[in-house]
Amino acid sequence: MMRNLSSMAIRCDVRAMDAPVSSERAAGRRRAIHPFAVVEVPMNEEHVHELLYQALETELGGVQIYATSVECAVNEDAREEWTKYGEETSRHVEIVQEIFAKIGLDPSVETPGRAVVRHMGESLVAAMRMALESGPPEAAELVAAECIVMAETKDHQNWELMGRLIEDGKLSKKYKDALQPAYEEVESQEDEHLYHTMGWSRELWIGWLGMPAVLPPPKEVKHVETAIGAARAEQQRKEML
Repeated sequence: MMRNLSSMAIRCDVRAMDAPVSSERAAGRRRAIHPFAVVEVPMNEEHVHELLYQALETELGGVQIYATSVECAVNEDAREEWTKYGEETSRHVEIVQEIFAKIGLDPSVETPGRAVVRHMGESLVAAMRMALESGPPEAAELVAAECIVMAETKDHQNWELMGRLIEDGKLSKKYKDALQPAYEEVESQEDEHLYHTMGWSRELWIGWLGMPAVLPPPKEVKHVETAIGAARAEQQRKEML
């Protein structure tokens, strides 16, 4: 009897393996096999507008962040660099406003995401003010460098996403004509703002902790504008001590 049951079970397994698979089940199997498959979705114009509103608010907040960071700067090279970045950020505000004019967006429109970005920028300014009022100048300079890094991380991502929209090919001609020249003018500056200030933050902290620091940092000395270049510059910092 047990032998017969085993034979029946084997025959059932074979039939199950040979049975046709529905298209829905097959799709499920493909998803299980390829969990990172690229999903094609149409461009969502409303979401593109949200990115642009957040980009404008990021640049507006960046102007205030750089103005406050200059007040915090003790190192003359840092003050000079952050002054330059603040001037470039003021130009970035104008560039994003030009994008709005070309595609017909109202720059005064409020969105929930834009309000969050404004709150974050104001919080970073408040943090620097707190550091200026409650600690030694060198500590406020550290806080300023960290605040710039946080702000520029968001700013850098905004422009990277615009670049991806341009490359994707789904933008209408009106949107592409508005975004592409802006991206080409701003993108390398955003790289510099982020990677150089990350270097300042690291080296200022190293000096604050009593270790030999490279100032200006390697990223500034080597004029780094890519993540790979930043990593290489950091590896070579021992040669600069």
